[in-house]
Amino acid sequence: MQKIGHFIGGKHVDGTSGRFADVYNPATGEVQAQVALASQAEMDAAIANAAAAQPAWAATNPQRRARVMMKFVDLLNRDMDKLAEALSREHGKTLPDAKGDVIRGLEVAEFCIGAPHLLKGEFSEGAGPGIDMYSMRQPLGVVAGITPFNFPAMIPMWKFCPAIAAGNSFILKPSERDPSVPIMLAELMIEAGLPAGILNVVNGDKSAVDAILDDETIQAVGFVGSTPIAQYVYSRATASGKRAQCFGGAKNHMIIMPDADMDQAADALIGAGYGAAGERCMAVSVAVPVGESTANALIEKLTPKIEALKIGPYTAGNDVDFGPLVTKEALARVKGLVEQGVKEGAKLVVDGRGFSMQGYEDGFFMGGCLFDNVTKDMEIYKTEIFGPVLSVIRAKDYEEALDLPMSHEYGNGTAIFTRDGDTARDFASRINIGMVGINVPIPVPLAYHTFGGWKKSGFGDLNQHGSDGFKFYTRTKTVTSRWPSGLKDGAEFSIPTMK
Repeated sequence: MQKIGHFIGGKHVDGTSGRFADVYNPATGEVQAQVALASQAEMDAAIANAAAAQPAWAATNPQRRARVMMKFVDLLNRDMDKLAEALSREHGKTLPDAKGDVIRGLEVAEFCIGAPHLLKGEFSEGAGPGIDMYSMRQPLGVVAGITPFNFPAMIPMWKFCPAIAAGNSFILKPSERDPSVPIMLAELMIEAGLPAGILNVVNGDKSAVDAILDDETIQAVGFVGSTPIAQYVYSRATASGKRAQCFGGAKNHMIIMPDADMDQAADALIGAGYGAAGERCMAVSVAVPVGESTANALIEKLTPKIEALKIGPYTAGNDVDFGPLVTKEALARVKGLVEQGVKEGAKLVVDGRGFSMQGYEDGFFMGGCLFDNVTKDMEIYKTEIFGPVLSVIRAKDYEEALDLPMSHEYGNGTAIFTRDGDTARDFASRINIGMVGINVPIPVPLAYHTFGGWKKSGFGDLNQHGSDGFKFYTRTKTVTSRWPSGLKDGAEFSIPTMK
């Protein structure tokens, strides 16, 4: 049985706590490895290592730090297939989707090559008689990231790339469900020239999370996961005086107007709703057709497409649409929510719960499900299902459709499909959601913009990556400077003002 430990001080370190978690192959249901769960002492050692290494890294000029990111990008491209295969083996994603996971993180690393420009401060000459003022952006010190199972490459890189480029050292606590890729990323960072101790990967469970949240050395924490845990991390981290940037659950709506291209809308829903078995925080899980004729046409388009989805292990080829869910528990939860939707009165147009694949009967597979006539009071509408389930909730008109995402407690992403520019502009302006797509089903911003949800999808003042990433991982120091002219005016006892 393979044992996966930690990566501390630039090398692999065996776990010493005696506690382990099973790592499954979701396609077969078999345990393929065991990952060590860190003790308080192991986390303390990693933090001490990061704290010792950080001052010298912060003193390294930003251009040299950026060169590490430049080399890291080269190595990611070199090892793309290797990273994708390891990711698929533990998560269950198809290989093309796994490569997309890596590439979306790589793009943030590319953006961070511009760190020298992003870290520039401001200067005001002659702010007063002989007085100049300037500001500097300086690293926080030791920072941390707690990242989820569904993007084991992308989200760690969204966190550690800007943090490290800004001069911090980083403690990464990835998901224990698919721990191999985060450690592989740390190995590549060392190969790219990162000093030992600047990126430490510590595997663990709630004990490791709490150790991060309570440690006085750690100055900031980034988190992605469910909303209840995001709220917990945010409240405990901020209570300890840390900066916190926590992103939670989602219930992403896609509104289909009567003038939309119905083929385009249906294809968009299939990809956005069922890709990665629906285990994405930006998955579209609610379709809102406006008008009965639009709804009927949409259901007619969707049904055969969902029934024809190709489901299987990543080894079955690049034409597989999606693979298994990540764990047996996740599969049982999704099936339970589908059953609840049936009991609540929603019409289950396509039922994928009985899907079974020959030779992979013990895998965590499930076919796509499609609900029609869903209503706002149903649990399947209120809850993030995080599986291959799409709910259709019919709206009489645009205002009723708009109210659905507006009034939902989550505010991560949303989209509208229409040919009308006025409707699209109104939607983008009025919607209280963090990321908006216009004829784009998964509106994940590119690396030089920022990613973040509103309402109960996001906690904290700054988003991930883009300029916000550098703002979050640095603080501003402002210097007021005056060089004496040789004329001594005596002491001043009143507060300085503009003269």
